[in-house]
Amino acid sequence: MPLPQPLTALLGRALDVRLGEFRLLALSFAYFFCLLCAYYILRPLREEMGIAGGVEQLHWMFTATFLAMLAAVPVYGWLTARFTRAQFLPAVYLFFIVNLLLFYGAFQVEEWRVWSARAFFVWVSVFNLFAVSVFWSFMVDLYTNEQGRRVFGVVAAGGSIGAIAGPSLTAVLAGPLGPLNLLPFSMVFLVVAIFCIHALARTAPSREVKPDTALGGSVLEGLTLLARSPYLLGIAFFVLGFTLIATFMYFEQAHIVRRTFASATERTVFFAQIDLAVNVIAVLVQLFGTGRVIRWVGLTALLVLVPLVNATGLVLLAAAPVIGVLMALQVLRRAGEYALARPAREVLFTVTDRSEKYKVKNVIDTVVYRAGDAVGGWLFASLMTLGFGLSGLAYIGAAMAVPLAALALWLGRAEKRRRAALGARTN
Repeated sequence: MPLPQPLTALLGRALDVRLGEFRLLALSFAYFFCLLCAYYILRPLREEMGIAGGVEQLHWMFTATFLAMLAAVPVYGWLTARFTRAQFLPAVYLFFIVNLLLFYGAFQVEEWRVWSARAFFVWVSVFNLFAVSVFWSFMVDLYTNEQGRRVFGVVAAGGSIGAIAGPSLTAVLAGPLGPLNLLPFSMVFLVVAIFCIHALARTAPSREVKPDTALGGSVLEGLTLLARSPYLLGIAFFVLGFTLIATFMYFEQAHIVRRTFASATERTVFFAQIDLAVNVIAVLVQLFGTGRVIRWVGLTALLVLVPLVNATGLVLLAAAPVIGVLMALQVLRRAGEYALARPAREVLFTVTDRSEKYKVKNVIDTVVYRAGDAVGGWLFASLMTLGFGLSGLAYIGAAMAVPLAALALWLGRAEKRRRAALGARTN
């Protein structure tokens, strides 16, 4: 049922949404809400599983995650080559639902708990990036560059609200039900996300002149397309560098939390509280500020700010590696990533073709991202072995931001050139 015209006009002004975009935007919003609600129910449990599996083993688990991503890419490439997006997108989420059922059964066996915890940590790390990458591939295929600049923040807000609902459910229900009994709740939200995909496929914008067909090509085409494009390689190295810095922050968090909280329940609740605070701040900015900030500041300046803000946070953490500083920095850093940095990064893909949106983007969002995790994890562990403390490692992480800021400047200018060339071809 259409919204009343006065309400439509009010929402349009507040959210910077045009007439005719509301149905598409509402479905995108609901899809991302369900997806991130499902993930954030699992995230605090993943963080606890990472500690339960051994903080000293985290770099191994990050390596295992990277290898799992490498194995998943050709499978995804096979799906996109042979099936339409209306077919392969639901298949991805059905696969993850079946996996959750298997984990739920495995956790009931006491003798499997340690290895199940490690496997679950790896699986959730794969699920997070893969499922979200597939979502954003769909979004940059549905929306134009101009629309993306205006409404990707609103779309991202759906995920942030889901990310508020997820840890809220975890914080409230983990005690009475037990953390493991929250897995079925995550499955239900993934089922609803599949229904949103089908609805979006039927609401594809009229601007799409090509029918929804299989992309064709080889199962590893995403890698070959990436290797041939300086623009896409630039995005890949930006994601890699950003992930290295974020991994240093993550390992700092794991060590500080372990020495601060003694019980698994305390740690799980702490992680849920951080997630909740991050997403309350992010959703307010996403709904009313992201599009306007991109327009006022510019995409290039916003991309440059991302590594600089992370570097500042690590310098502050190096000066005071305590739980209060950690919590404040993680909240501000991650809220900025979800509200501003991620939507800005997704705009970079709106000036690519469909194969690049689904195949190359997935390689960057999964394999490259987790490669950054793996390299960052081993680097952090190696430097600790050499005698570096948490403060020294934080300074090293901050130093990585300087070349990353220069790359962000180049990417912003390259996107502008591509956008101009795309506009010239369509006029």
